Amino acid sequence: MLRSSAVAGAGITILGSHVLARGEDSPNEKLNIAHIGVGGQGGHQVNGLSSQNVVAMVDVDITRAGNNLTKFEGAKIYTDYRVMFDEVGDQLDAFTVNTPDHSHFHPAIMGLRMGKHLYCEKPLAHSVGECRVLIDEARKQGVATQLGVQRHTIQNMHRVVELIKTGAIGPVTEVHTWQGGSRGMPALPTEFPEVPETLDWRLWLGPAERRPYSPDYCPYNWRFWADFGTGEAGNWGCHQLDIPYWALDLKHPTAVLNVEGPPVDPQGRTSKSMSVTFQFPARGDQPPLTLEWAHTSKGPAALEKYGLPNIGSGTLFVGEKGMLMTTFSNHTLYPEPDFVDFEYPEQFIPASPGFHKEFITACKGGEPATCNFEYAGPMAETVILANTAYQLGKTFEWDSENLVAVGVPEAEEKIRPEFHNGYEW
Repeated sequence: MLRSSAVAGAGITILGSHVLARGEDSPNEKLNIAHIGVGGQGGHQVNGLSSQNVVAMVDVDITRAGNNLTKFEGAKIYTDYRVMFDEVGDQLDAFTVNTPDHSHFHPAIMGLRMGKHLYCEKPLAHSVGECRVLIDEARKQGVATQLGVQRHTIQNMHRVVELIKTGAIGPVTEVHTWQGGSRGMPALPTEFPEVPETLDWRLWLGPAERRPYSPDYCPYNWRFWADFGTGEAGNWGCHQLDIPYWALDLKHPTAVLNVEGPPVDPQGRTSKSMSVTFQFPARGDQPPLTLEWAHTSKGPAALEKYGLPNIGSGTLFVGEKGMLMTTFSNHTLYPEPDFVDFEYPEQFIPASPGFHKEFITACKGGEPATCNFEYAGPMAETVILANTAYQLGKTFEWDSENLVAVGVPEAEEKIRPEFHNGYEW
């Protein structure tokens, strides 16, 4: 039944009026939510927002979706988000998008244009242009948003941000942030079996160019194919860049200064390593900044330059009075002898009530969620711009207002890519 969008669109349950209570009627009312993509990472949203009314569940792969698909009595089940929005969109307050990167944009923009609040998994979308359209539409609609950068709630990150903002290492002019490991360049597919009965492969491909089904793409390795995913930049970049973006009030870079990595794979597989350096302008009394994003098992060259250990994955701030290196869970001030008697500033960043709770509160008219698109959207654009620069193999000035790589016209097809199979901007 679930192989057919039309049949799936009929759903399995008629919702009672108590389920359809509009969330905005009262701060005490539950939100009506739809989840698009409920397997894998989508399970975090299914569980994190389970206190609300789940009106609809959408997934093209019922094996991957597993028990999440039928977890809520009364929720209607769909394979096609378009059918879901047509049938129950007017009943929704909010929705989540947790699909592979290449299929974030179309369900997200459809729901936003209907005025629905959106929780979207990182890295927001598949191209810089898609990200910008979503950010602008969310602002136009005045809806609550949250990007899935859940590590924003970690207490160590709060303390690091407080240290940088209160000048513990002085004005910061240089940042290196990196993800360790060498994931990427998966083996080329050798098996192209029949599409499983539980998977709608055409819907899974969505706006991507048609190709035969292979288990080497779906359900997980898609993230290491440029047609579908954004590699480790999109997978981890938003988490890592969240630290300097927050601490240093960053928004849009003005230039790509350096691009390093192995040759771009002609088959479209993401690389095992890469490095891109961005220039950011002065912000208030903060000086201009160079920020390096790297995917590397060796750590950035700055570690050797400053005589620091490779901590696997992390962020290094270089200031006029010292350095701070941090992972998500712990940090160290360098040179260590200079900070033996250092007194930490009074804490001013409150603990989060919970990443999903932030979103629920924002949807009901409370404070914006901490990773709303106004903050986290430019960060997502930057990590995807790193991929764009690597694929082009060129440095350039970046016109962030118009999304133009100055002097590199061939960048346009990556910034605003062509969609396939009838999908449009």
